[in-house]
Amino acid sequence: MSDTHLWSESTDFMEGLMAPADPVLEAVQRSADEAGLPQISLSPLQARLMQVLAGAIGARRILEVGTLAGFSGIHLARALPVDGKLITLEIDDRHADVAQANFERAGVADRVELIRGAAVDSLEQLAAEGCEPFDMAFIDADKVNNVNYLKWATEHSRSGALIVIDNVVRGGQVATGSDEDPSVAGTRAALRLAAEDDRLEATVIQTVGRKNFDGLCFIRRK
Repeated sequence: MSDTHLWSESTDFMEGLMAPADPVLEAVQRSADEAGLPQISLSPLQARLMQVLAGAIGARRILEVGTLAGFSGIHLARALPVDGKLITLEIDDRHADVAQANFERAGVADRVELIRGAAVDSLEQLAAEGCEPFDMAFIDADKVNNVNYLKWATEHSRSGALIVIDNVVRGGQVATGSDEDPSVAGTRAALRLAAEDDRLEATVIQTVGRKNFDGLCFIRRK
């Protein structure tokens, strides 16, 4: 039996236990497919992990960079208390339209503020408005700006906050690929910052499954 077959069978088993069928989330995935959005959202187990982590740290304010169809955002919003807030940033209007409808479908729209536009610009505006510190940040947008997103999240997170960056392995390319690939270079820069900034402590968990070989970086703001 091949490794990829084992990964798929194991994923099916674990999802059946930990991320069972949810009509709302199934509708979210269908809406993304019908709208032709790229199939790059978190896996159900990974999204469930984000929800568990947000709940474990008692997050009340969460930043998400990269909304897509709202799949990960719904999981994060579900972990919030009724007076909590998820601020999610999306550059593509078509993605944002689908996500907003999905937040409403999931009954979490009252806890979600979806900001449209380039994330770098939106973050600059949030800083100018004097936004409150965040308890958690999930970074899953253009990889070129990963280091900029991490710098911003570090500056605007409370002590003890959790920052998570997706797609930090990229099939091994972050370790072995060329810096001429902007996504590789941007991810490497973020990982170096996470490793070298004295305000941060971090690790990387490599993942396999339907999304093949990738990984997540978990960072605590000291």
